[in-house]
Amino acid sequence: MPEPSPVAALVHPLPHTLPEGDNARLALFAIRRIGAQGINDALAAQCFMTAFGEGFRRPLILMRAFMQELAATATQPIAIAPCCCPRTTPSEATLLAVLSRVSSAPCTAWVLLSDQLGARDVGAALACAEAVAVAFADAGRPID
Repeated sequence: MPEPSPVAALVHPLPHTLPEGDNARLALFAIRRIGAQGINDALAAQCFMTAFGEGFRRPLILMRAFMQELAATATQPIAIAPCCCPRTTPSEATLLAVLSRVSSAPCTAWVLLSDQLGARDVGAALACAEAVAVAFADAGRPID
């Protein structure tokens, strides 16, 4: 198999595909909407109401807390693509990896989040990530 060309990085500035699972796509949508429009974004709240039904408040509030903690902890930019984008940025892919691994591989999630945020002390953000992952799982929508 031939090596990918260095030019391919310029052709595909968003190197990652969208996640396969609906739950991970919902988390990505929330990350994009809240990251771009703020924690009180009505469309993100409406999508959580549709996906989770009456139990939408817990995952929504925890996702808002996670995004707020990311913003407070980050020492470098977190690249977020528009909601309509069919690919993900490296930052988004990392955040989804953190959400999917925080319960099963917390050390890996810690390293990923620390690298993404450019900070050593990411304990609060990691705790928020775990709370989001558990809230999704408790509602029958685990982030894979």
